[in-house]
Amino acid sequence: MIKIAILASGSGTNADKIMEHFSPHAPAGSPARVVLVASDNPSAGVLERARKHGVPTMVFTRAEFADGTAPLEAFRAARVDYIVLAGFLRLIPASIVAAWPGRIVNIHPALLPAYGGKGMYGDRVHAAVVAAGESESGITIHRVDEHYDRGSIIAQFRCPVLPGDTPESLAQRIHALEHRHFPETIEKDILTL
Repeated sequence: MIKIAILASGSGTNADKIMEHFSPHAPAGSPARVVLVASDNPSAGVLERARKHGVPTMVFTRAEFADGTAPLEAFRAARVDYIVLAGFLRLIPASIVAAWPGRIVNIHPALLPAYGGKGMYGDRVHAAVVAAGESESGITIHRVDEHYDRGSIIAQFRCPVLPGDTPESLAQRIHALEHRHFPETIEKDILTL
C-alpha cells in the first residue's frame, strides 16, 4: 500500500477528492491511502476536510517548511511514499525533492509551460489566460523539482475559454477538470512506481 501525504494551503477541494478516491471505503484494490495532510496555513479549510476523513494533519510555519527539516521528519515518521501538492504555494525544499525523487506531483491550473512560475496560481492564472485571449486552457499534472512548475509533465487536460469568460467562470471549468482527473492520474502514476 502506497502512503500519500498531501500538501495544501487553502480550502482543499482537490485534497478532498483525493482523500475520497483513496479512502478505506473506496473500491477494493486501491493502491494507496492518504496518511497525512500538511499545511503552512493554520486556518486552511483543508485541515478540517482531512479531519472529516480521519486523516492526521500537521501545520508548520513558513520558516519550518523553507528549512525542510520539520516536514521531512513528519513525512518519514508517517512512512510517506508519495507526496501530492494540491493548492500548495511554496517552493519545495531541495531536501524533500531529493528524498522523494519522481514521487512528488503538483497540479497547475493552466497548460504548462504557459502561465506557470512563481506567483502564478489560482485566479492569477485564470486572469492571465482570459486577458491573453486564449481559446483554451486546462490543467497540468507534473512532477515537482526544485523550480516552480518546471517538472516533467505527467498529463494535461483541456477545456475551452469561451467568449465573455471571466477568471471566475473559467475557474469553474478548471476545477471540474481537476476534480475529475487529478485523483485518477495520481492512481495511474502510483501504479508505475
